Amino acid sequence: MSHRLPPLTALRAFVTAARYLSFTKAAEELFVTQAAISHQIKALEDFLGLKLFRRRNRSLLLTEEGQEYYLDIKDIFSSLIDATNKLQSKNAKGTLIVTMPPSFAIQWLVPRLSSFNKQYPEIDVRIQSIDRYESKLADDVDVAILYGKGHFSDDNEELLYTEYLLPVCSPQLLLGKHPLKAPEDLSNFTLLHDASRHTWQTYTRQYHVDNINVQQGPIFSHSAMVVQAAVHGQGVALVNNVMAQAEIASGRLVCPFNKLLRGNNAYYLVFHERPPEQGKVHAFSQWIHEQANNEQENLKLHYDSPDVPGNVEAS
Repeated sequence: MSHRLPPLTALRAFVTAARYLSFTKAAEELFVTQAAISHQIKALEDFLGLKLFRRRNRSLLLTEEGQEYYLDIKDIFSSLIDATNKLQSKNAKGTLIVTMPPSFAIQWLVPRLSSFNKQYPEIDVRIQSIDRYESKLADDVDVAILYGKGHFSDDNEELLYTEYLLPVCSPQLLLGKHPLKAPEDLSNFTLLHDASRHTWQTYTRQYHVDNINVQQGPIFSHSAMVVQAAVHGQGVALVNNVMAQAEIASGRLVCPFNKLLRGNNAYYLVFHERPPEQGKVHAFSQWIHEQANNEQENLKLHYDSPDVPGNVEAS
């Protein structure tokens, strides 16, 4: 019996494709092309001398041998990741200064920060708020979360969150005499605006709703304000998915209908240099990307949105 092991990249491609039963989704997770996944699977099948997948029209199934192999090795990569994180966390210590818009800090990061603190107790995180339109990382800051179209000065950046806008309201509003089941029903409700009335205008135009007066309703300067106004039953808000997640999870806000609007902007993780594969910046980058990726996947599963951005500029 051979003591040679198959290539690690081929094993990872197999485990990921087997988990999703999809080469396309595996390619998306591993940031490679579908052809690369197919090539890695074929290389692994050639190495093992047996077929791991059975292709049926548009579906992908594991063979009996593939299913057995997947069950035997599927936890290997999580064990490798845990061991690596454990080793790297020994060097992840010291003060980490992170800047971001105040609404992002209040509505998203603060509720999740205990998870990071628990995983990396030796890192002293210090959060500083910045103007939401700031486009450069200060010299004394380790990492920033910036909102915009990207290309922030000469700093390095990574996409963190694609922006989607979704309608939200207090569940109490659904108990009134007027239904709220489709965009057309908004004519009976107060609209809450984030920075300007442009986002609701774009939303109603995207979904061909022409019976709504988008010029009515109060305007708030920060996303956190409009979210809280919605929580207190003051109307229906069209807010960034990042801002609303905690309130939706708690039941304080609901989405009356699952029609989203994709924005042109996004949240980016920005730092002076690419973080080394250890230390406090790498630890924070890895943690926050994992949080964001999981939540974006859940968003795509539960809501509908147009493929093309709706040309909005939300705060």
